Amino acid sequence: MSNLQIQENLKKYTNIETCPVRNMISRFSGKWSILILCILAENEKTRFNQIGRAIPDISPKVLTSNLKTLEEDNLVKRELFPEIPPRVEYSLTEKGKTLIPILHNLINWACENRE
Repeated sequence: MSNLQIQENLKKYTNIETCPVRNMISRFSGKWSILILCILAENEKTRFNQIGRAIPDISPKVLTSNLKTLEEDNLVKRELFPEIPPRVEYSLTEKGKTLIPILHNLINWACENRE
């Protein structure tokens, strides 16, 4: 491969706003997002406290922040029920569901290459 071809292939990584790898890393670089998505994939609808109990080492503040980010990315849907006390349920959006097979592939790879 020529030097010119290599430079052309690497161009997509130089633009900070459009680089596909930077985009993916910024969305999932935190240690909780993928775990939250996997938990939501296991259940049709999951309440905030259920997610918190499934991840005992996450604080409510951090969980809230991660859920908001996932909601802004249209991966998670938040549904508020006007009850007393208010009930909030989280679920994957259709877009979020398309990510799950990819995450399962990554998880399988990690399990197979754990050593």
